[in-house]
Amino acid sequence: MRSRARVRGSLTGSLRWRLTAWVAGVLLASAAIMFAVVYRDTGDQLRGQIDRDIAGDAGQLRQSLAPLAGATPGRIAQAAGSYVHAQPFGSTATLLFVLVPGAATVSNHPELFGTSHPDDGETAAEQARENALGRALLIPRIGYSTRIGADVGAVRILERRVSVGGLSVVVAAGEPLATVSRAERGIARAFLLAGALILVIALVLSYLAGARVSAPLRRMAAVAARVDAGELAPRMATSDARSDEVRVLAHAFNHMLDRLADAFTGQREFVADASHELRTPLTVIRGQLEVLAAQPDPAGEEVRRVERLVQAEIARISRLVDDLLLLARSEQTDFLRLEPIDLSAFVQELWDGISLTATRRFELGVVPTGSLAADPDRLAQALRNLARNAIEHTAAPDGLVRLGLQRVGVDRIRFLIDDDGPGIRAAERERVFERFHRTDPARTRAAGGAGLGLAIVTAIADAHGGHVSAHAVPGAPGARLELELPGFAPASPPPTRGRMTQEHRRVGAGG
Repeated sequence: MRSRARVRGSLTGSLRWRLTAWVAGVLLASAAIMFAVVYRDTGDQLRGQIDRDIAGDAGQLRQSLAPLAGATPGRIAQAAGSYVHAQPFGSTATLLFVLVPGAATVSNHPELFGTSHPDDGETAAEQARENALGRALLIPRIGYSTRIGADVGAVRILERRVSVGGLSVVVAAGEPLATVSRAERGIARAFLLAGALILVIALVLSYLAGARVSAPLRRMAAVAARVDAGELAPRMATSDARSDEVRVLAHAFNHMLDRLADAFTGQREFVADASHELRTPLTVIRGQLEVLAAQPDPAGEEVRRVERLVQAEIARISRLVDDLLLLARSEQTDFLRLEPIDLSAFVQELWDGISLTATRRFELGVVPTGSLAADPDRLAQALRNLARNAIEHTAAPDGLVRLGLQRVGVDRIRFLIDDDGPGIRAAERERVFERFHRTDPARTRAAGGAGLGLAIVTAIADAHGGHVSAHAVPGAPGARLELELPGFAPASPPPTRGRMTQEHRRVGAGG
């Protein structure tokens, strides 16, 4: 029991944690994809806006130099200095500079290109590195580029070459990418905080959801463990208010347990009944042999009498074993060998044979012409058992045993076996088809039956996809047993009335 409990706990616990892990994994993957998209899209948008801004600034700077055609380099540098100094540089302002051949570099942030003396708090080596970065900015890179500037970090720069009166001048506009970096860091922080919070909430909720989802499985495992321990009564609680898969699973599980309980109960009853049926002839055989053994010199007539009794009981055991084997085989897939049967010829031949087995009034109704997809041997066995049951419950010589046939629906045929015997009580009409059930136990056992004949009919009917039932004869005493089977195909042209009802009075082998 402890091992089963550990297994149940590990299974349901594993399910909860697997569900939690899956939810967390999916959530993290989704958050990572969303972060990558938002992070990249935000950076691209900001960089695109910066590119548009510096393109406009570079264009205005270029236009400011257009009227200076023919001016000297010094004059051009002076005019460019007046323009760029009017737009001071800041962390969010545009960097402007002009490279004029033969003149000093003009910029609204000249410290970016290097100084001769270190700034306050800087060493000479640090200033030398900043001067190296500044000299790199003086090397023209026409078009867009990203450069590293001293004290400002990454800078997005657009450089354009302008011809001013035959002089090639480079105008440039740039903007620090610090705003882009700050925006990207802000997005990362926001996603990190929100993602952590959402992840914690999702883990808690997914664990609770996993516990809720696995709760029916835990209950099912507990019920299965009790059934495994020998209890057949436990069932899963179901609620019609729920319409989800859990209710469907609970109903299916309970239905399975009901079938198992019925099977176990039937098996126990079957074993008990079979044991009882076998015990009776074995007791008779043992008693007769003991009687014979108690006689020192038994007469020949006595030996022959015991021999006849023993052979009769052995024959009864053989029939019982054959019937039990047949019922066991009825669950197998190869129990039937279906083939088309000419119904009229089959029924006529079968009924002629049955009418020779006893002294009764045997009547055969109209037989529809057509074919029936069935196993002829099994069908004949079922009809013989039904007829034998009618014979056993009627009296010779005028007891009525009648076979009638009816078409039901499009492709079904119904066999009706009527008799004028005492009939079957309404409370017994379903039980007569159970194994070892007898409506008249004393007479049936005396006649050599074990109560398996109608159970065999039920097994054959079920194997064909049909069913068998018991009723009262309408308007007359007696019982009616009906065997309904699918697979009937009427003949073409449509069936006619055929032969009229026949009456047979014959003396069979037992008459």
